[in-house]
Amino acid sequence: MAVNLPTELLRSFAAIVDSGSMLRATERVFVTQSALSLQMKRLEETVQAALFQREGRRLKLTPAGQTLLTYARDILATNDRAVSALNGDALAGPARVGLVQDFAETLLSGVLAQFAQLNPDTQLQVRVGGSPQLLDDLAADRLDVVLCMGAADDVAAIRVAPMVWLGDDDLAQEDVLPLAILERPCRFRDAALAALDATGRPYRVVLETPSLSVLRAAVDSGLGVTCRTRIFSRRTVGAAVLQRLPALPRVAYVRHARAQPHATILRLAELMRTAVLDLDPEG
Repeated sequence: MAVNLPTELLRSFAAIVDSGSMLRATERVFVTQSALSLQMKRLEETVQAALFQREGRRLKLTPAGQTLLTYARDILATNDRAVSALNGDALAGPARVGLVQDFAETLLSGVLAQFAQLNPDTQLQVRVGGSPQLLDDLAADRLDVVLCMGAADDVAAIRVAPMVWLGDDDLAQEDVLPLAILERPCRFRDAALAALDATGRPYRVVLETPSLSVLRAAVDSGLGVTCRTRIFSRRTVGAAVLQRLPALPRVAYVRHARAQPHATILRLAELMRTAVLDLDPEG
């Protein structure tokens, strides 16, 4: 007998993932935390698999949860497109997008252009900034959807990528590593400094800037070495030189949307998710 996946349970499931906790998800689906827990129990009984596991106070998706999330987003997107098409539902007001500089400069110009072509009556407002500020703006209802960086185990992660050392091999082999970094707050800055300090690798900061464009110019010109992902640059330090540098953690590409988003915003969020999934696996 066919098993039907109720969309209301899938929407609650996606809300928990996107918000990062049961408590914050209640603000998106407008049910109590106990009711949300019961919904997840029903969903797990329906699919005959555990979807979450706890690590301290954090919820982490199980492998079955990761698999279901992909299908849940597809089902919900199809549902919302159908409702929008039948109702002629139009977005009243702009679509407000927040992006970290990595995505704004190297990934999403095509996505935003595609969205504008598909939704000519919707005005796009794009804000570029650091992940903490963008998430604050989302929480304050100043943004509708955000694509930013997060911890590798973030339940809202679209995908996880390795942090890498970027720059000239000759610089990476210097006794005192010339380091180029962004100003605080910056996840990559923190990771690079922590890794260098933990291994006792000497370094000096030759550039500290709030601009990703300036940071890229510094790396490309041979001024310093930095830590980022491969969507920032393909100028990775060679394998033969990496032994002079400490290992780095992984980072998540994370998408968050406002509570109860309009169907148009959901379509934009889905385009953004697809673009991230289509990135080069090495990036």
